[in-house]
Amino acid sequence: MLASAPSAATASLDGVAAWAVSVMESLGGFGAALLIALENLFPPLPSEVILPLAGFTASRGSLGLVEVIVWCTAGSVVGAWVLYGIGALLGRERTRAIMNWLPLVKIEDVDKTEAWFHRHGKGTVFLGRMIPIFRSLISIPAGITRMPLLLFTALTLAGSLVWNTALIVAGYALGENWHVVENYVGVFTKIVIVLVVLALAWFAVSRVRAMRVAHPSRETRDDAA
Repeated sequence: MLASAPSAATASLDGVAAWAVSVMESLGGFGAALLIALENLFPPLPSEVILPLAGFTASRGSLGLVEVIVWCTAGSVVGAWVLYGIGALLGRERTRAIMNWLPLVKIEDVDKTEAWFHRHGKGTVFLGRMIPIFRSLISIPAGITRMPLLLFTALTLAGSLVWNTALIVAGYALGENWHVVENYVGVFTKIVIVLVVLALAWFAVSRVRAMRVAHPSRETRDDAA
């Protein structure tokens, strides 16, 4: 259990940070694992807050640094297993049906994505655990394509260990200034979001142009005639 007299930094926490600290104060390492497992399932619980806070908690001496890293990494794996299971239950055929229903998306796109994942899935799962937004989502296509569970677990464990260790150690070293980590990771997250939005915009514009070329409007056909 954490010391009953909180530091000034702890007393000033609010929102998600205050709630996360209260969970870790109550449940110790298991609480940290629970928070990280939930972070995989509910992205509004940001790892850039929870993990540095876990490191800050360890810096106060109530939990060991290695202990916190182990618990948080275990939580990451459990959360990833849940999303992998959702992907496996969803299955390939249901996924194809859903994607075919979406505007501008063709079955060929799904086939290409699936083929790409089969070729590069190992590196994608490993590196994806270190990229905001994709950290959680990458488990779903792994489940849909039925990546061997043992391989998925090993890759998830390795990638999560790198990400968790980096943020926890940073929070441990910074102590009451743990929020500096959140600021830097927040910038990284915003960059990822911008890149995703730009990629989606490029895809939409390219697909609309291709559709117009393949199916010219009636006015265009009349003019050509």
